[in-house]
Amino acid sequence: MAIQFDPGTRTFVLRTRNTTYQMQVDGRGRLLHLYYGRAIGTGDLVGLYPPADHGFSPDWYPFRLMRGVSPDVLPLEYTGFNVGDFRLCCVIARDANGAAGADFLYESHEILPGKYSLAGLPAAHDEDNEAETLCIRLRDPINGLELTLFYGVFADQDVITRAARLTNGGAGVIRLEKAASLCLDLPFGRWDLIHFHGRHAMERQMQRVPLSNDIQTVSSTRGASSHHHNPFVILCDHQATEEHGLCYGVMPVYSGSHRTDIEVDQNGLVRLVSGIQDQGFSWTLEPGAQFDAPEVLLACSADGLGALSRIYHRFLRRNICRGQFRFARRPVLINNWEATYFDFNTEKICHIAEKAAALGVEMLVLDDGWFGKRDDDNSGLGDWYVNENKLPGGLRPLIARINALGMKFGIWIEPEMVSEDSDLYRAHPDWALALPGRAPAMGRNQLVLDLGRPEVVDYLAERIRTLLRDNPINYVKWDMNRNMSDVYSRVLPPDRQGEAAHRYMLGVYRLLETLTGEFPDVLFEGCAGGGGRFDAGMLAYFPQIWCSDDTDAIERLTIQYGTSFGYPVSAMGAHVSACPNHQTGRSTPLWTRAVVAMSGTFGYELDLNRLSEEEAAEVTAQIETFKRDYRLIQDGDYYRLTDPAEEPRFVAWEFAAPDQALINLVVTHPEANARPLHLWLRGLDPDALYRVERLDLHGCARVCDETVPEETPARLGAVFSGSTLMYAGYTLPQLFGDYPSVQMHLVRLADAAARA
Repeated sequence: MAIQFDPGTRTFVLRTRNTTYQMQVDGRGRLLHLYYGRAIGTGDLVGLYPPADHGFSPDWYPFRLMRGVSPDVLPLEYTGFNVGDFRLCCVIARDANGAAGADFLYESHEILPGKYSLAGLPAAHDEDNEAETLCIRLRDPINGLELTLFYGVFADQDVITRAARLTNGGAGVIRLEKAASLCLDLPFGRWDLIHFHGRHAMERQMQRVPLSNDIQTVSSTRGASSHHHNPFVILCDHQATEEHGLCYGVMPVYSGSHRTDIEVDQNGLVRLVSGIQDQGFSWTLEPGAQFDAPEVLLACSADGLGALSRIYHRFLRRNICRGQFRFARRPVLINNWEATYFDFNTEKICHIAEKAAALGVEMLVLDDGWFGKRDDDNSGLGDWYVNENKLPGGLRPLIARINALGMKFGIWIEPEMVSEDSDLYRAHPDWALALPGRAPAMGRNQLVLDLGRPEVVDYLAERIRTLLRDNPINYVKWDMNRNMSDVYSRVLPPDRQGEAAHRYMLGVYRLLETLTGEFPDVLFEGCAGGGGRFDAGMLAYFPQIWCSDDTDAIERLTIQYGTSFGYPVSAMGAHVSACPNHQTGRSTPLWTRAVVAMSGTFGYELDLNRLSEEEAAEVTAQIETFKRDYRLIQDGDYYRLTDPAEEPRFVAWEFAAPDQALINLVVTHPEANARPLHLWLRGLDPDALYRVERLDLHGCARVCDETVPEETPARLGAVFSGSTLMYAGYTLPQLFGDYPSVQMHLVRLADAAARA
């Protein structure tokens, strides 16, 4: 069993393939966290934490004369508040008297087959019946607040999920002012924090900083996981690299405002607390009521950052994403946005589709502007009725013409928003979040609907349900183009306004659960002004998310690099767009744009009619290449071969499967008198032989290989051992020009073929 309990020592041990997680109920009834890391055998770990008297760290009352038994020192599994532990807390609970305190004592536990679920929240699923669940129940004997800690152990995948449920078991009202999902104490070691900051059109920029004697915070107050601070964080050993070193991943399954704090205490213990953003949050628990904090995915690897990433890639695809599209090949699409923006009609869209179909594109997606009064971004949101001035006869005639070309049809929506200039707002102005008496801050000149109200969710569900039932739509791009401010719900009483932001998120999840359940054959893609809500919570409904509104291929290299630390390429929406690029003005070779977009869902976002004959032929070749390599790209193990911060000349990455590998490289800074482009490959069998099956050099003004002898290793058909490619490496031809790229396909030779 993956979960074991020793009743003699009251010790819990959770085991995955390569890790051990251990905790113990001490003699006072508190749940201590003893260990999480690489797999270990038996042993008394309590001895790692001997009693010691630390000045200004108070002792629990029964030990006031004994000294040295302090809540301010011991590693705890989930912390209380205002009872002597001055480090980061997990919960702030205030009773009817205004007293804020919490101290949880063990009451019982239960070990169950399968995976727990949470009320109204996305969480990992267990369709293959591989998980086990541990529920530990604790209670504060004074205020009656009950705490249930959930642990879902996926032993074969090296993932442990965590969640917390708070239930008011007392007679009076309890007001939660903080309710974290987990606490993780790491008593020993020196650690770096890796987090992923950014901004709109430049999301998930990886930053690695050493922990110091302070508190570091990664958070969002924007009502979304945000472009600015992704909720996924990593703690890793100072010396950790892609291939070596101990690393911990902490990934909330939540899409709203979040907060993760990391503190180094007086004794060097590192405490990480993660959950819902507590700024502005409160939740009233009547007697008997409960509150579920969102789930968090924990993973640990002793084999470096690359191995940690691959744990998350596999787990998210298998146990967070749902439905047929998590593993199915998705169509190569073209989106009209950068080709037309709001200025389109049926004929213009069909003209784009005709060219796209001729080149091999499989689906057309109609973006913003097809509904209501929507000629710019100042009106129309909320009026989900077809604008027949643009599309005479509605969507069906357009879709029929698209389908006649052999293409599928997709559409853009932004259901969570409303324009002041819309029929919906004129009918229901109270449905928008807005502070009483204040003119609201406007993002993109639109307001946020109060999805904490059931009637708003029901209205949106019916409008989108009608859209999808009345029209043969295969794909929905679900956007969200502003963050939340002026948060105030017209239906909540004054003392419950702190619930509005989280209730909004629960409403979003209910809406998504309804629609994805009713339309399982529709591929839903998430978007929030690009990657402003790229998180595990959204992946439970959207198997792919638009990675960024920045479609510049060179910028996308760092965006997709940072994203890859936690999220699989199958989730990264990526398109080939026009040049000069609409966001940066940069011009990049068409093939280089395709190489970058292929390491994602792949599609186009430009008017293909404007391409030359040579460029059009390249598009057809790109689509054929992507289809040929699709299973390797989507299902293969992903390896980051370079770090953009350390290697400014080029970015390289690899997809590896047991029988083949695909190496990708883009030159980002061409040099005069250039140093060699040398790579050490990964993920190969060191004892196997590999042949260079394909070596495609793209966008090169010339290749400096005219004087290289025929027997050079860097040529098509050359054979190498896996050990040679991984330990000695591979040197590519010297490339010239603006942003050239390389794709090299290796095929493993069978023993018989190798001998021949």
